Amino acid sequence: MVAIDLERSPKSVWRLSTVDGLVHRGLGGVPPTALVLAGIVSVQVGAALAKQLFATTGAAGAVGLRLFFAGIVLLIFWRSSLRIERRALPVVLGYGGVLALMNLLFYEAIDRIPLGMAVTIEFLGPLAVALAGSLRWVDPLWALLAGAGVVLLTQVGGQVVWSGVAFALGAAACWAAYILLGAALGERTSGGGGLALAMAFGGLLMAPVGIADAGSALLEPSVLAIGFGVAMLSSVLPYSVELEALRRIPPRVFGVLMSLEPAAAALAGLIVLGQIMNPVQWAGVSCVVAASIGATRMARKS
Repeated sequence: MVAIDLERSPKSVWRLSTVDGLVHRGLGGVPPTALVLAGIVSVQVGAALAKQLFATTGAAGAVGLRLFFAGIVLLIFWRSSLRIERRALPVVLGYGGVLALMNLLFYEAIDRIPLGMAVTIEFLGPLAVALAGSLRWVDPLWALLAGAGVVLLTQVGGQVVWSGVAFALGAAACWAAYILLGAALGERTSGGGGLALAMAFGGLLMAPVGIADAGSALLEPSVLAIGFGVAMLSSVLPYSVELEALRRIPPRVFGVLMSLEPAAAALAGLIVLGQIMNPVQWAGVSCVVAASIGATRMARKS
């Protein structure tokens, strides 16, 4: 059985190894639950901020900027451990490629559908990994609950932008693949060097796509500043605070808290972007959150 490990998810795999010493010294006095919640909020605010770039750079350009700046930061922090064995190279490249595709699909999704809807659908990826191969009688119930949540999310009182839903489902599939590749990366590399190289490779893959989408707009100082902010909010800052939190709370508790991410995304969409979801859609978000929490808690007990 594959148990859900949200702290090992694609958006968390390298959260566990970023700016380790700095985080431990600066955040040691903050309650761990507050750190996790702050990380969740930071990720979703970063996504909302990235959407502000779409009018200028397009979704691909915004992804390219995020991966470029995040890759630079990681390479600087892990410059002493960038050497990897040849057998690890395919995993590093695959990891970086899936990362790039996942972010591109997700940004394309939030360009078409509300942030809360996109994140909730994307969250089906790690939930599917958690339930795959399980023989527990209750797991199909979690899957049905999550599926019902997605159905409720599409009840928008108007025409659904199905291309956005499709992009979000593609991002979910990439998230699932990234979890599995992240496990392989952890086995074949040590420290953060492999992760930094994967991030840099993802940035290189996105560079021509982003340039084709945005052109010279990528060089505007305001665009570069926002892109750097997105990288910090969506990557370095949340991954760092969650690392410190994992030192002080059980992984099960961390996984349950991470299950709140779809709800946080819906709130970020409402507050930052003015995206209003109806009560039925909020019920859909609640279903997916409940399914994730249930699968996480049951996995830890089995």
